[in-house]
Amino acid sequence: MSDWIDVCDLEDVPLLGSRVLKTGTIDIAVFRTSTNEVYALENKCPHKGGPLSEGLVHGKQVTCPLHSRVLNLDNGTVVAPDVGCVRTFATRVNEGRIKLKVTDKG
Repeated sequence: MSDWIDVCDLEDVPLLGSRVLKTGTIDIAVFRTSTNEVYALENKCPHKGGPLSEGLVHGKQVTCPLHSRVLNLDNGTVVAPDVGCVRTFATRVNEGRIKLKVTDKG
C-alpha cells in the first residue's frame, strides 16, 4: 500500500532547513535546498541516531548535528569514508504544496 501525503506549503520549510513529519511508526525529515528541491529522509542518523532534521543542509547533503556524518539527501547514503544509509521517501511539489510518498512495507 502506498499513498501520497500532503505535508505542508513549500514556504513552510525554510531554505536550507527542514521540517519533521511524525507518522505512527517513523519520523521523517523533509528538507529544502537553496534551489527549492525537496527531499525526505528518515530523521535518524545511522551512526548514533542523531536527529537529521537539526543538521546543516548544504547543497544536496545534510550534516548530522551529533557527530558530523554527512548524508546525501537524494539517496540517503552516508558520504565516504563513513558508511551507512537511511530510508528515503519520494517527494513532489504540486501547486506550492509538498507531497510525500510513504510506502508501507508490512
